[in-house]
Order: sequence, then C-alpha cells, then structure tokens
Amino acid sequence: MYETNYHRAGSVAEAAEKMAGADDGKFLGGGQTLLPTMKQRLAAPSDLIDVTKIAEMKGICADGDGVSIGAATTHAEVAGSDLVKQTLPGLASLAGGIGDPAVRHMGTIGGSIANNDPAADYPAALVALGATVITSKRELAAEDFFTGMFETALEDDEVVVSVKFPGAAASAYAKYPNPASRYAMAGVFVAKGKDGGVKVAVTGAGQDGVFRMSAMETALAGNFSPDAVAGIAPNADDLLSDLHGSAAYRANLVTVMAKRAIAAAG
Repeated sequence: MYETNYHRAGSVAEAAEKMAGADDGKFLGGGQTLLPTMKQRLAAPSDLIDVTKIAEMKGICADGDGVSIGAATTHAEVAGSDLVKQTLPGLASLAGGIGDPAVRHMGTIGGSIANNDPAADYPAALVALGATVITSKRELAAEDFFTGMFETALEDDEVVVSVKFPGAAASAYAKYPNPASRYAMAGVFVAKGKDGGVKVAVTGAGQDGVFRMSAMETALAGNFSPDAVAGIAPNADDLLSDLHGSAAYRANLVTVMAKRAIAAAG
C-alpha cells in the first residue's frame, strides 16, 4: 500500500473541503473495495476522506410512504431495519445477502453505489424502486446516477449523502451469487409501485452495469406472475461473458432470477 493522508470528516461540508484540497483524494465509506485495491497497489490516492462518522449521512427514517437511508448506513443496518422490512422487504432481503457478515457490518450503501461495481446488488434496487440519490450538490434519479461500468454521474468533489426510496406495493430481489465473492452473476429486483406500475432491474449481467428489462415490465403489467416472464430473456450480445459464465448462461440466469423474484414478491 502506498503512503496516503487520512482525514476523518465531521460534516459533509468538511468532507468536500478536504477533497478540494487533495491532489488525488478518495472518499472512504466502508472501504470494502477501495482498501483492498490500495493494498494491491492498483490505486494510490493522495488522501482518504473518511465520511463514516458524519451524523447527517447515517441512519434510516420514514420519508412519506417510503424510506430515506443515509449513505454511511451499513448493509447490516439496512437488512436489520424493521422500517425497511415493513416498507420495502425486497431491499432488506437484498442487503442481507451482500457478501458475508464482516462485509455487511462494514460496507455502506453510499460506498456501494458510488463505486457502481457492475455486479453489486444495490443498483438494481435503486433503479427498480425509482430511488433518488441525494448528494452534497444535488438530487439525481437512480437511472441518471448510474452511467456505466464503475461509472456514475458524481463529480470529483461530490459525495453521496443519502438515498430516498419511495414506497412500493411489492418488492423482491433474487440473485445467483458467485460462490467465491458472492457478487451477483445475475441479480433481478422486481418492484410493483402503488400505482400498479412494474419495474424490473438487472445487475451482475450487463456489460454497462445495471439495466432495466422493459419486455418483462410490459408482460408483468398484465399478469404479475412468474409465468409471464418465462419466455423473456435479455439479448446475450449485451451481457458479460467470463470464466464464471458465458453471456448465454447469464441470459438464462436473468430469466430464472426474475421468476424467483416475482414469486417472492407475490
């Protein structure tokens, strides 16, 4: 690991100020991706700005008929929240299946979405639920926030403060995890809005990260059951292919996981 300067920010404003004064700074949330990358000498930020102790970036609270989750809130806190379980059970289930207990008690929702790993779980939930990402500068719809593999709309000195999730009539997530990393080889989040609209978002399979399955959404609008999507799969040409699974294999996984998520959503 290269030499770096460590700063613990006490507020969002201080975090932005520290970042502005750094040559090549990085915000530090749970550190589940950044720190291993630094240990492997694949990243060498001049400064680390720790945002995990900022009060306005922590906690879970009701927001209208939905919930607001601070960016520094851990996966374990999301999974264990009674409010999240009651309001968005699919989101609680998703958080409870991330990594292992050590990862869930250190990793944060803000760090995960800012990193935007193409196999991360949260992006599928944000897109399917129509979440809004609140940053130190603005508000961004989830579909505008995620811009490509490991890419987001965040500016260099911009930090995620919280995520607002609207309520849903039904929500569920199903994924096929890589047995070693537990990252999704294909994960599907299904959400049925209180207006009856359905969104289906896929993670782990797309070359550009999270994407929606509009064909499944159309089919489910008229028949919210696993059978409605049994014959629908994404185009394999647009999917990842690696030693863990071919694009065709992932395309089939998307269909299987979608059926499981719909069944779980009821």
